[in-house]
Amino acid sequence: MEPVQINAAMIRRLDLSPLEVWSSRPLAELLEQGPVLELNFDWPREATDPRELAECPEPRLWALRADARFPWLPLLLERDRGSLIRHVAMVVPHSFSRSEGLRFEPQALELWITHRMMQLDDLCSSTLGRSMRGNLSQMATALGYELDENFWNLLN
Repeated sequence: MEPVQINAAMIRRLDLSPLEVWSSRPLAELLEQGPVLELNFDWPREATDPRELAECPEPRLWALRADARFPWLPLLLERDRGSLIRHVAMVVPHSFSRSEGLRFEPQALELWITHRMMQLDDLCSSTLGRSMRGNLSQMATALGYELDENFWNLLN
């Protein structure tokens, strides 16, 4: 599958049209595909700009809009090439250093993951008629977060 390209003009206009091909498909079909969506951002920065993409306000605003419009997006973002982590870094407070890499603010990540797990669990159950808790737990693990085994029992 080809990566979805998001250029600077789209970012400036909060144009989510690159995701239309995904959002126009039935949600059940999307959820069945699993984490296959790769987003590539083309955001210009000066060579001397030390910021990571997730620290630039314009791409962050685009990601926040996409996250709000398509709450299922994190479940579809691929995990091996960094699309999921990059997306979450755009919507969750974090710090970045060359020596330690990306470090999410622990309470912010916990709140985002808890909220998103509840939301996506309900969405998967109502759309597919079954749970995707294994996939959801893998998504949390890919972000460096371990869900307590009793978390899902609370939602039953």
